[in-house]
Amino acid sequence: MSNRFSRRQFAHTGLAALGLTAMAGSPAGAQTQKSGGEIPDWLPQQDPATVKEMVTVSHFNLARVRELLEQHPALANAAFDWGFGDWEDALGAASHTGRREIAELLLTSGARISIFAAAMLGQLDAVKAFIAARPGIQRTLGPHGITLLPHAKAGGKDAAAVVQYLESVGDADPRPTTAPLDTADRAAIVGRYVFGPGPRDAFEIDVDKDQLGIARPGTTRRILTHTGGLVFFPSGVPSVKIAFSTAAGKTAQMTVADPQVILTARRA
Repeated sequence: MSNRFSRRQFAHTGLAALGLTAMAGSPAGAQTQKSGGEIPDWLPQQDPATVKEMVTVSHFNLARVRELLEQHPALANAAFDWGFGDWEDALGAASHTGRREIAELLLTSGARISIFAAAMLGQLDAVKAFIAARPGIQRTLGPHGITLLPHAKAGGKDAAAVVQYLESVGDADPRPTTAPLDTADRAAIVGRYVFGPGPRDAFEIDVDKDQLGIARPGTTRRILTHTGGLVFFPSGVPSVKIAFSTAAGKTAQMTVADPQVILTARRA
């Protein structure tokens, strides 16, 4: 007896295993959809909007995280770039907010463990193993530039031993060098900086809750931290430099470098 399958038999057998039925008479390679409509451009990647929601709700909403995982199990490892390379995955979101139940659900669903999650969960042996295997890893910054020690503190009493250990190791809470910003200089920077003809080819610099921020239309606002000389870095990414230059006593342009110059935008 031959064990060979025809293409048609293979298609029907594979679909049957998934609980699906092939459309009768459909030619090979024909486009079929369960709900109709056009195939989205983001395929074969996952929907960026869903990825963003997954990372967002992993900060606080266990029920929604569970719903999204039921719909798309691979979202256990969803990661989103909030801007300029400030990457955050779902487990990282749960870790720095101390959401143990969300973190445990993500790990059970296949999320990849990190030293930040281990610290928040109070897994002292794991944290020690990370540091023993890679001395200095305790200086690594988490999402939004949050250091390792605050992750452990977010774990509460269950992570008290990790906090004590990290404090004894030292260097688990490094902070970037910053400089005060004169109120007049801050006011002078606020405005719109354009780098192209399109409606999104610009950055807005504003002040909210006494913090200077930057955003491109349609993106998430990022806080700017001053390092001196009107040079800043965006939330969580000290390697990116955003510098402002003046002409005739006024702020004239903005340059973004990472570390090479990416763009220069002129004040509108």
